[in-house]
Amino acid sequence: MTQALERSGFGRGLAYAFAAYGLWGLAPLYWPLLAPASAVEILAHRMTWSLIFLAILNGVRKNWSEIVAVMRNPRSLRLLAIASVLITINWGLYIWSVVNDHVIDAAFGYFINPLINVAFGVIIFREHLRKAQWLAVAVAAVGVLFLTVDAGRLPWIGLVLGVTFSAYGMVKKKADVDAVESLTVETILLLPFSLSYLVWLAVQGDLALGHHGVWQSVWTLMAGVVTAVPLLAFGAAAVRIPYSTMGLVQYCSPTLQFLIGLVVYHEVMTHGRWIGFIIVWVALAIFSIDAVRNGRSFASSEE
Repeated sequence: MTQALERSGFGRGLAYAFAAYGLWGLAPLYWPLLAPASAVEILAHRMTWSLIFLAILNGVRKNWSEIVAVMRNPRSLRLLAIASVLITINWGLYIWSVVNDHVIDAAFGYFINPLINVAFGVIIFREHLRKAQWLAVAVAAVGVLFLTVDAGRLPWIGLVLGVTFSAYGMVKKKADVDAVESLTVETILLLPFSLSYLVWLAVQGDLALGHHGVWQSVWTLMAGVVTAVPLLAFGAAAVRIPYSTMGLVQYCSPTLQFLIGLVVYHEVMTHGRWIGFIIVWVALAIFSIDAVRNGRSFASSEE
């Protein structure tokens, strides 16, 4: 009976994990639906409507007292303020990448995210790596170098997305606050900026919302749901399955993004770019095999 329940819990957790990373992976199909809104306007809508959806969710969960407690804690508030800046950069650049035909560049950032986490562990926390981890980081560095030489510039979009998301994850870990509660506090802190920008656009007559058809408005108002639902699925998965399993499932997200960029948006992949990506995928294979063998966790949340 116990084993059956455990299998059921694992299966449900796996379904939640695939749902979370699958929805994050399909996001490049959603953000262009908000056109002709600019990337900055879309970002402001995402912040604003996320808070509204989270406010309703927190009302149902009856946990506003916990959120107030977090905001009264100077350490937690300071860390979540830093997190809010990092996620603003990450969300903003990601949306800009999608609406400006750089989906594959964005996918690259989330492919290398676990390896950036490892690099941060060495640089910031003085962690010691196993030989396989050093090899994975070295191989990934070769891949980045290859992509740089092929394009004539650093793959800056992927690197900025990967670094900001890794830093965001570290700050959130230090804050040690429930995922929904922390995102609520972050969006509360960002609300004055996002709402002010939307009001300014409206005054200038440049606000896309409400001026480009019913469906454009509907998709815009759905930004909060699109942000929060995968997060909730991730949270449900995290308590049911090992993080090592989550770490393997997480590659569904950048893989879907990569395929959407390649097949749907017909982004160009030169021979050199293919080679660079393949080198990075080899590094990820080395890293993942080592993580599974050693029972290490390397999953992350893409809020």
